[in-house]
Amino acid sequence: MIETLATSETPELLYQLNVLLEQELRCQPKLSGLRLIESAHDNGLRMTARLRDFEAKDLLSLIHFFGFSTETFSLAVNYLDRFLSKMKVQPKHLGCVGLSCFYLAVKATEEERNVPLAADLIRISQYRFTVSDMMRMEGILLEKLCGKLKATTAFHFLQLYYSVLHDSLSNERKKHLSFEKLEAQLKACHCRIVFSKAKPSVLALSIVVLEAEEKLLELMETVECYRIHSKINSRELSFWKELVSKCLTEYSSSKCSKPNVQKLKWIVSGRTARQLKHSCYRIAHLPTIPETDFSTMEEKVEC
Repeated sequence: MIETLATSETPELLYQLNVLLEQELRCQPKLSGLRLIESAHDNGLRMTARLRDFEAKDLLSLIHFFGFSTETFSLAVNYLDRFLSKMKVQPKHLGCVGLSCFYLAVKATEEERNVPLAADLIRISQYRFTVSDMMRMEGILLEKLCGKLKATTAFHFLQLYYSVLHDSLSNERKKHLSFEKLEAQLKACHCRIVFSKAKPSVLALSIVVLEAEEKLLELMETVECYRIHSKINSRELSFWKELVSKCLTEYSSSKCSKPNVQKLKWIVSGRTARQLKHSCYRIAHLPTIPETDFSTMEEKVEC
């Protein structure tokens, strides 16, 4: 069916899509672990969805502070959820786990010259653990993630779907499809644990469908072709699309807490600022947008 919409770049894009589809389930969080986190009561001793979501927002603040990419954020969230869905992490150790996930993702995706020192990262994040604590946690993460750091995330699918759809638009209509806006919407979704239960391809397509339905109806035929090719059930897509729509509506409201970049800038002294890399000042803001089963695992994480 996609062949009827083919362009000169279609074979390469289809190849890339097939590779992503084949890889997407290899490095995803355990659904059973995520459900346990969602059902946990906030008693200060167990990981909860609220705590996880706060940690994701803290990581997003760091992404904005350092000017790092959405790809880095998606990967950091992937590491975080894979680890939390697999291990029993006490709330007091969540900061060390989250920052270590962030640091691993930064080193995996960003240019080496832009990678901050661990000591600076800890100070800016206002944590009290040491660099050695963080390095030890990084080792635990690498072990529990089985060294699988090249995970396929929703960002990769979003990037590909955008490329396909943007190229199919007329020149005067291209301006109505903004990748920056799609990225912002994906970031908002990553700040809620429920979306970590969706397959990356489904989450990305849900975001794209909402945008197409709003102002680019001519894209719906192409979107439908890629839905079928990706073997995404229409009911499944509709279910996640509704959740994404609700999330974005809530996120755009004044009652929803947003990542706070300013609080990070306040604690950077002149001396630290002179030592930090240039990328630390590229502040990007979110635009306003309408292994063992977890239940039986006894292993605990110590920072």
